[in-house]
Amino acid sequence: MSAFSVKRRRILSLWLPRLPTDRIERQFTHHGDGPDDACPRAVVAKVNNALLITAMNKAASRLGLETGQPLANARVICPGLDVYDADDAADIRLLDQIADWCDRFTPLVALDRPHGLFLDVTGCAHLFGGEEAMLHTICTLLERQGFTVRAAIAGTAACARALSRAGHTCVVEEEGEAPAVSPLPVFSLGADAAIILGLRRAGLKIIGDVAARAPHEITARFGAEFTALLQQTLGRNDAPISPRKPLPDYSVEKCFAEPVITEEIIVTALLELAERLVFVMDRQGKGARLLEAHFFRTDGVVRTIAVETGQPVNKMKVMDRLFRQRLESLSDPLDPGFGFDLIRLSASRTESIVQAQRDLDTRTQDNDEVSALVDRIAARIGGDRVVVHLPQYTHIPERAEIAVPAQHHLTETVHTVWPERIEAGIPLRPLRLFEKPEEIKAVFAEVPDGPPKKFIWRRASHNVVRAEGPERIAMEWWRSKGHQPTRDYFRVEDDLGFRFWLYRDGLYGEVVSPQWFMHGLFA
Repeated sequence: MSAFSVKRRRILSLWLPRLPTDRIERQFTHHGDGPDDACPRAVVAKVNNALLITAMNKAASRLGLETGQPLANARVICPGLDVYDADDAADIRLLDQIADWCDRFTPLVALDRPHGLFLDVTGCAHLFGGEEAMLHTICTLLERQGFTVRAAIAGTAACARALSRAGHTCVVEEEGEAPAVSPLPVFSLGADAAIILGLRRAGLKIIGDVAARAPHEITARFGAEFTALLQQTLGRNDAPISPRKPLPDYSVEKCFAEPVITEEIIVTALLELAERLVFVMDRQGKGARLLEAHFFRTDGVVRTIAVETGQPVNKMKVMDRLFRQRLESLSDPLDPGFGFDLIRLSASRTESIVQAQRDLDTRTQDNDEVSALVDRIAARIGGDRVVVHLPQYTHIPERAEIAVPAQHHLTETVHTVWPERIEAGIPLRPLRLFEKPEEIKAVFAEVPDGPPKKFIWRRASHNVVRAEGPERIAMEWWRSKGHQPTRDYFRVEDDLGFRFWLYRDGLYGEVVSPQWFMHGLFA
C-alpha cells in the first residue's frame, strides 16, 4: 500500500454569459450614470447577412428575447431595445482583465473563450475557507463588479465547464462528476452545433442519454473527439488546461483587511515582501533576474510593474531601490482608486548565484558596478532603451553589428572580439555609418567604371581629389527573396580634406544605370 496519496485535480470553471452587455453597462456606471437594469440592451452581429442577437442583459431576457434571434423579430417584441454592435476585441480585453484579477486565487488561470475561464484550484482552496467558500467569494466579488457569473468546481475541466454553461453554481465532490452532469442538456457539452443537432435528432436530449450508449456507437456516429469530450465530462478521463502565464519561481503576497491607498503603506508593504522573498531565495542560493509586483485593486483592476536585472539579485535594498525608481518614473502613475487589498511580489525568473573572488579581481567588481548602473537606468527609462552593440558574422556593412539590451548581454561585451577594421594605419570602415544610405548625384569625366570625379550630396558639390577602391561586396542572396545588386565601395577625399564612403549599387551590365549612395563619413 502506498504511503502517500495523489490528490486529484480540482478545476473551477467561470462562465460570464452576459459579458458583452455587462461591459457596456459597466461603462455607464463608470461615467456616473448608474446601471439601468430596466433598460433592455442587446449586442448584435452579422451572421449570414442577417443581424442576430449574440448577447443581452437581464431586462431583455425577461421580455422573452433569445440569443440567436434575428434583430428584426426582437424589434417587434421590444421596440425600445437598445442595440450595440459586437466588439470581440473589447470582450477579449475585458476577459483578460478578469483573468488577471483571478490570479489572486491561483496562478494557473486559462482562457475558455469566448466568455469563460478555467482556474486550477488544486491544493489552494483551503486558503479561502474551502471550495464552497472560495466559489462563493469569487462569484460575490465578480457580481459586485457588475458581472453575471456562473461557476462550478469539479475534477475535470470539461465537467466544470458543462455545469457552469448549464447555469449551475455548485461544487462536485470527487467521483461525483457523472451523476452531476447526467441530467444536463446536451448543449452544455460545448460540442459543435452540428453534433448537438444530430444528438437531438437521435432522441438524445440529456448527457445521461448519451452516456448510456456504448462508446463505439458514439464514436462511429460523432467521431473520436466528441467521445473523448464526453468521457472527460463524465470524469472518466482528464485533459490539461493551458495557463495564460508560466508559474513564477518564487512568490510572496500580502493581504490587507482594509484597502490601502497611501504611497507610504504601499512602499512599506513592498519592502516587507522583498525581505520575505530574499529569505526564501537565499535558502536555495537563488537570485532574481525578473521581479514583478502585482497590485490588486478592489474594483478588479490589476496593475503590474516589472523590473529586470542584469545579474541575479538577492539583496532587499537593491530590490527596494529599483522599485522606487520604477514607481517614480511611471508615465501612468499607480492609481490606487478605492485601494489595494492585495499586493504580490514574484520572482518570475531566477538564477543560481555564483560567488566570485572580489577582493583581488578588480574586473569583477567593475562589472558589478556597471551592471548595477544599467539596472538603475533601465528601471527609469526601460530595459529596451539601454543597449550594447555586438558584432555579427556578416560582411554587409549595415548588418555588421546589432543593438541588444544591455541587461541581458553585458557579460558578452567583455569577451567580444571585434574584427580588425584598420589596414596599415588606414581605417577601412567609416567612423559614422548612416542607418540608411543617402543617394548622391555622381559626375564622371570619362567612362564611369571607377569613382566619380565630382558628386553632389545634400545640395553641396564635392570635387574628388583622391580615391581608393573598389571594395566589392555581394549581397546575401539567401536572406532576401528578390535580386539585390552587387555593391562597389570607394573611399574618396574631396579638395577640402573631407573623406567619404561611397558605393555604386550595381555593376555595369548588371543594371542599366547604377545609382550612387553615401554610406558613411570617415572624419
